[in-house]
Amino acid sequence: MVTILSTPPLSPRLTFLCETKLSLSRSNRSVCCSLSEDPKDQCLSRRSLVYVLVASPCLLLPALSSSAKTKSKSPYDERRLLEQNKRIQRENNAPDEFPNFVREGFEVKVLASDNYIKADSGLIYRDFNVGQGDFPKDGQQVTFHYIGYNESGRRIDSTYIQGSPARIRMGTNALVPGFEMGIRDMKPGGRRRIIIPPELGPPVGPSTFFSSKQFEVFDVELLSIQNCERRTIIGFYSDVTCS
Repeated sequence: MVTILSTPPLSPRLTFLCETKLSLSRSNRSVCCSLSEDPKDQCLSRRSLVYVLVASPCLLLPALSSSAKTKSKSPYDERRLLEQNKRIQRENNAPDEFPNFVREGFEVKVLASDNYIKADSGLIYRDFNVGQGDFPKDGQQVTFHYIGYNESGRRIDSTYIQGSPARIRMGTNALVPGFEMGIRDMKPGGRRRIIIPPELGPPVGPSTFFSSKQFEVFDVELLSIQNCERRTIIGFYSDVTCS
């Protein structure tokens, strides 16, 4: 919220009055100023007047009174932005039941069906298939496919197109925070759509797919979970194997 402050007008009796007196001779031009309604013959040369205006805090001109209304959101504007987002998603061939994002400045409203669940962390997700088995634990390796989208439904990455699934060990900070939160309670065979808010999202910059702080959407298919162990080779070299 922006608060507009304005200085109240001065009392009429304290209004700073100036008038320019022109004599018949140009060399006698002077400026007369007073702090009363009936100014005396208190004439200052131009150089003196400039010094007084800069040095004296009492000669401030009154601020004009002003009033402003905070910008209120119109339902029409929200509908317009929603329809614009839907149109862009159709052009980008976004998948079915893709969430809509109404963005106005830094404020974003996520519009999704009741099938989506919002966690306390701010993460939003929907299960298309729950899967079977146990949840992955720290230290275990998860193998999964994913497709990443931005707010407009444009695909930004896909392991399906790459031709091989991703593999990562849980609890090693190798994933986007919101992504790891989203698959931590998935089971093998499960399929889930994860909506990651900016505060849980990836870093931004030229070295990433993400150029600005926005919501990211991932469709994830968890394929398997493997246990991992560290092994030592020839006494000084070790690695981690998962099976």
